Amino acid sequence: MNEKTQPVKLKRQLGLFDSSMMVIGIVIGSGIFMTTGLMAEAIPSASLILLAWVLGGLQMLAGALTYAELGAAMPKAGGQYVFLREAYGQLPGFLFGWIAFVAYISGTNAALAIAVADHVGSFYPSLSTQNIIIDVGSFSISGGQIFALSLILILSIINYLGIVFGKWIQNIFTVLKIGSILLFALAGLFISTGNHIDMSLNTTNMSIGSILTGMGIALVAVNWTVGGWEYITFAAGEIKNPKRNLPLALIIGTVTILTLYFLVNIAYLKVLPMDSLIGEIKVGEMTARSLYGPGIGGLFVLVIIVSMFGALNGNILVGSRVYYAMAKDHLFFSKAADVHPKFHTPGNAIIIQGFWAACLTLTGTFEELITLVVFVNFMLWIASASTVFVLRKKQPDLDRPYKVWGYPYVPAFFIIFSSAIMVNTFFKSPEQSLIGLGLTLLGIPAFWYWKKKK
Repeated sequence: MNEKTQPVKLKRQLGLFDSSMMVIGIVIGSGIFMTTGLMAEAIPSASLILLAWVLGGLQMLAGALTYAELGAAMPKAGGQYVFLREAYGQLPGFLFGWIAFVAYISGTNAALAIAVADHVGSFYPSLSTQNIIIDVGSFSISGGQIFALSLILILSIINYLGIVFGKWIQNIFTVLKIGSILLFALAGLFISTGNHIDMSLNTTNMSIGSILTGMGIALVAVNWTVGGWEYITFAAGEIKNPKRNLPLALIIGTVTILTLYFLVNIAYLKVLPMDSLIGEIKVGEMTARSLYGPGIGGLFVLVIIVSMFGALNGNILVGSRVYYAMAKDHLFFSKAADVHPKFHTPGNAIIIQGFWAACLTLTGTFEELITLVVFVNFMLWIASASTVFVLRKKQPDLDRPYKVWGYPYVPAFFIIFSSAIMVNTFFKSPEQSLIGLGLTLLGIPAFWYWKKKK
């Protein structure tokens, strides 16, 4: 085969800094500015809230260390899809990619874009989802939806034109995000507000059962806020020296996130009395207003916009690599396997992903889809982590330049802890969990369709 007919491949253009920024930028979206108020409703105790963050943080770190071994051993586009395929076969891998495309990643992209639009709408009301511009029967489109659609389109084009453009946007917005959050957290720690953190374990005399139930609810919220650290493995095929840089990026990224989250939560608890914190959705904004006053505090919305914009860009960049990997195995639209000859990006996979996210944005079904697949996402998350055990037995000679610290205890802790939260999620929302399972099983006929087509 001569040089001209050689297939175009993805290029390794992500360094350690780029990959670390990707981890941080994707994880830190809007959750950290909202979650603590919901946690306070379940466990109205500063010490229990901080304990939930510590436990969730340890779970996140254990998961990152586990995925680091898998990613370094198999540094290919697709991440979890590849892990599941190699350990359990094509169907489990496909079901992960199916639910990611149909609901989880695409739905998250739509949700982030709409959330950015709503926050921009606080400055320009015409761009809010409250501003209906098309209303036909039960179907309506708002200015916010059009803005969100445009945002998905622009970021998809940027990432289509080259991973260099996508990574620079990611790096710039993540650095801004880290700086803003750090400044905000330190201000909360050092500016006196007259409020003091009550570290009593059970200030409201909750029963042991209520504490355990509340902790379960709080940990689900923590998991929602820290989720996404594993997405960097989707782009493993484009990381330079992945055997070294992928594990380091996961470790650097997760430790940075945990540090920022812990500092921010101490700031929340120091600035806001527990009575004000309970049930408050806009915790970050409320804390900023308490620190700086209504005028300057209102500008905190810009920090949230920057944070969500960076998370959306990262999702668009890495998510498309899953569908590219599936298409390479003839388990997705065949055109998604093409790499652009000039830009070296999975351009068609980016287009297909953007189109579906745009559809979810316009139909407004993304929230329902994300809610339905939370349980399934936990299940696939755990299944992917379990492949570290399976592959050590199945492929003992596989080159593992990094082996998870504390094996087998660290992966086991991640799996057991995540399983407990998954079970709690099921009992909290059994109907939604079962529907999510049904949606996942719909992927089986899709799998056989592509398998037969191959």
